Amino acid sequence: MGLAALLASLAFALPSTAAAELGKRRELLGYSVQQRAIRVHEVGSLSSPKRILVVGCIHGTECAGIKITRRLVRNGPPRHVDLWVVHNLNPDGYRLGVRQNARGVDLNRNFRSEWIPLGQPWDPQYSGPHPFSEPETRIARALIRRIRPDVTIWYHQPQALVRAWGQSRPMARRYARLASEPYRSIRWPHGTAPNWQNHRFPGTASFVVELPAGPLSSARAYRHAQAVRRLLASP
Repeated sequence: MGLAALLASLAFALPSTAAAELGKRRELLGYSVQQRAIRVHEVGSLSSPKRILVVGCIHGTECAGIKITRRLVRNGPPRHVDLWVVHNLNPDGYRLGVRQNARGVDLNRNFRSEWIPLGQPWDPQYSGPHPFSEPETRIARALIRRIRPDVTIWYHQPQALVRAWGQSRPMARRYARLASEPYRSIRWPHGTAPNWQNHRFPGTASFVVELPAGPLSSARAYRHAQAVRRLLASP
């Protein structure tokens, strides 16, 4: 093949700058209470203005979502979106086999919006001494402020549904359709990550995907990963 033909074939294969910048990278965000690393993976069209953040685990006993996030990072990068993936925001809770972090705080009650004091350390919904008291929630806050995702998906268990409130409901319904999961509009509890994002970043969506109890099947993980990849694609 001559040089001109080769250049023409490459131009056809990579028709846009965004396509040419498909890639993967990993970044250390910080450390948990017990000094375990928390990292983010960026995959897809790294210069795309469309950004999705996916968090596989925030409660240490609800981590089936990691099977989805690993699939997202391992598979070929999406061409239309800049995808950010945190496998596990609560590595201490996962290691200890508890819902909370290593100080007994429910990380998903420790964000600022509508925060109220709840419980005592190691209670299921202990909200911490004050908003963003925990290194893990401060790491999430810094990342979200920096990348300002259009959509954030937080995986939980075990209700087997997609749930959202306020401005996030239309996007959550779309995700539910793509993933073939039921949808319910449910008001955010006090101090949750989606509550904070919905108040702090108008025009964006942050919602919860409740996976079923127990290990996630490969078929279901594939379905959810495909829903993420198609969420911001043109209809």
